[in-house]
Amino acid sequence: MIKLTAHTQILLAIAPADFRLGIDGLAAICRRQLKQNPSNGTLFVFINRNKTMIRTLAYDGSGFWLMTKRLSKGKFTEWPKNTTVVSGLNAIKLQQILAGHDPSQYQRISG
Repeated sequence: MIKLTAHTQILLAIAPADFRLGIDGLAAICRRQLKQNPSNGTLFVFINRNKTMIRTLAYDGSGFWLMTKRLSKGKFTEWPKNTTVVSGLNAIKLQQILAGHDPSQYQRISG
């Protein structure tokens, strides 16, 4: 089971990924492009080229989890647009992205 806590390291792969790759291909991206160990407990988040699907890759100690969210309509508009390869974030911001909320607006409302 995946445990998402305040201490879970979450990394976004900024550039779109080819979702035909599956677990092994996304783990290879973690190693080669992101320079990260996919088995270290980090939750890796990827987006497709059309920004209509997000995939997360996680290792729970006994195997990999690959989770997908595909939007019924619209796109994930709040995906980072900077030039870095990978970006860290916390669980709250990930939830905001997955829900389609603008994280900056949400933070202004709540604090």
